[in-house]
Amino acid sequence: MNPRKRVLLAAPRGSCAGVDRAIATVEKALELYGPPVYVRHEIVHNTHVINTLKAKGAVFVEETDEVPEGSVVIFSAHGVAPTVHTEAARRHLTTIDATCPLVTKVHKEATRYAGDGYDILLIGHEGHEEVIGTLGEAPDRIILVDGPEDIDRIEVRDPSRVVWLSQTTLSVDETMETVATLRERFPQLVGPPGDDICYATQNRQIAVKQIGAQADLVIVVGSHNSSNSKRLVEVALGAGARSSYLVDYAEEIDEAWLEGVATVGLTSGASVPEILVDGVLEWLAQRGYGDVETITAATENQRFALPRELHHDLQMEADHTCHSP
Repeated sequence: MNPRKRVLLAAPRGSCAGVDRAIATVEKALELYGPPVYVRHEIVHNTHVINTLKAKGAVFVEETDEVPEGSVVIFSAHGVAPTVHTEAARRHLTTIDATCPLVTKVHKEATRYAGDGYDILLIGHEGHEEVIGTLGEAPDRIILVDGPEDIDRIEVRDPSRVVWLSQTTLSVDETMETVATLRERFPQLVGPPGDDICYATQNRQIAVKQIGAQADLVIVVGSHNSSNSKRLVEVALGAGARSSYLVDYAEEIDEAWLEGVATVGLTSGASVPEILVDGVLEWLAQRGYGDVETITAATENQRFALPRELHHDLQMEADHTCHSP
């Protein structure tokens, strides 16, 4: 008898509070100022979200000097270096900072520890926008650690004043392994006062561990430039899944992946709209995987207010509307 086909659906999954805030920032700015509204780098790393916002009038640029002088520019959820703010001011741009508050927390830690005379070992992926922004907070004090191979060549001023910080979207397990190795070299290594890896990244990894241990195949919905989505694939495989793949849309799934598969695990990265997960569920149901069980690892109630610059202008607009005859 053939085993029962089923889907284990991870919870939590999909958009986190920082992503919801960033997307809402672009949408509200378009409503308030009208298109075009410029966004430096992808507001979040998701192809569907970017294409949707482009259709509404958002213009994505790589650098601030691509934005016409005097225009509105939004900084992405990944954060920017202080030099970017300086350049924007020089070009008389109206800036709205949609940096995730949890990334801002890491920036503040970096400036504080640098001010206290520490060398900072930043665990993260070279070239990622978030890492570039954090490095810019104290470039003379921060050393990037992009894997165990970097540790032997680290040189610090004072081994008794060294602290580690991390990119917010890393694998929790891999990061702690790196920290343990760093601590062997620097026994007095200090850690951040709270977790740098964000709650959403941690919760999604915990959930995917649970489904990965039971699933033959784990499908992660997310874009290939999304760090946290790629980590979910790795965590699923580490938890015991025979295979795991990252897809933006249901139509990217290869039916050959289902060969011999009874249990499919399904989750999505922290910048993924639920409509894309629904599309995968429908695709799987059409192929006999209609039995869906939700595996809940945590409950999330986090919400972040809109950036203060945008909130101020929205309030001014609301007050004007109320007092208009």
